Amino acid sequence: MAGTAPFDRPYVGRFAPSPTGELHFGSMVAAVGSYLRAREMGGAWRVRIEDLDPPREIAGAAERQLQTLARFGLLPDGPVERQSLLQSRYQRALHGLLQRGLAFRCSCTRKDLPTDGVYPGTCRKNAASGRPARSIRFRVDDAELEFDDAVQGPQRQNPAQQCGDFVIRRTDGLIAYQLAVVVDDGSAGVTEVVRGADLVDSTARQILLQRALGLPRTAYAHLPLIVDAHGRKLSKSEGDDPIERLPTPAALRLVLRALGHEPPGGLRTLDALWAWAEKNWNLEQVPAGPVSIGVQGPDHDDYT
Repeated sequence: MAGTAPFDRPYVGRFAPSPTGELHFGSMVAAVGSYLRAREMGGAWRVRIEDLDPPREIAGAAERQLQTLARFGLLPDGPVERQSLLQSRYQRALHGLLQRGLAFRCSCTRKDLPTDGVYPGTCRKNAASGRPARSIRFRVDDAELEFDDAVQGPQRQNPAQQCGDFVIRRTDGLIAYQLAVVVDDGSAGVTEVVRGADLVDSTARQILLQRALGLPRTAYAHLPLIVDAHGRKLSKSEGDDPIERLPTPAALRLVLRALGHEPPGGLRTLDALWAWAEKNWNLEQVPAGPVSIGVQGPDHDDYT
């Protein structure tokens, strides 16, 4: 059941894309939903480029993503952060977790791991004798964690059974997503994470890291997964993405429709659509999903 979480500090929301391609329709649903939620709460909306994985990044993608946001009228409150410039922040967090025994060095290779993907705790006490440490893992207790999601409703997760002790520094030396996102959200004072439902399974791990690092616990709202006409998750590789296929106002209308907010038919400009959306936004109207966009979008001729 959807609902509005209470906040005891100024509201800060964020949108954090990875520069692995263009912003697709599902990304824009997350961007628009997080932006409107921040405006609903009278708070700030930040943008962070999650560029911690150079092998997967596409040259120029970050700049094009920011241009797409600007084309839709989505301008962040404050400077854009880039994770590639924040390494010292992650190293301090990593060092602290190791010093307190909340993380450990692991020498396991991919071949050593079971096929179900749940780490069995092989190196919890000591890295395998005679083998160099490869990654760093966060210790996970076998306990269920509960949290309320403002869109998806009450959730229960047990990371020990989901994944076991999970990686926070990869074998290639790169900081893992789970640690970086928690450190950055804490530093930015993020009060609520509004993002796609495909990331809901990461939430318990991130809550555990928040606790371990002494950071305030954030609220969560996972927006509906966007699927195609066949029920498959819409990906960046789709060739008929509405973000590119439609005029920008028409694409924004389709995004709002996916979020459970259908603007009146007479609205044809970005300014008019945004004015209506900010006035009428209500998180309780957002569907849990998944939501299909395998329907005909607005007519090109209706928009200029």
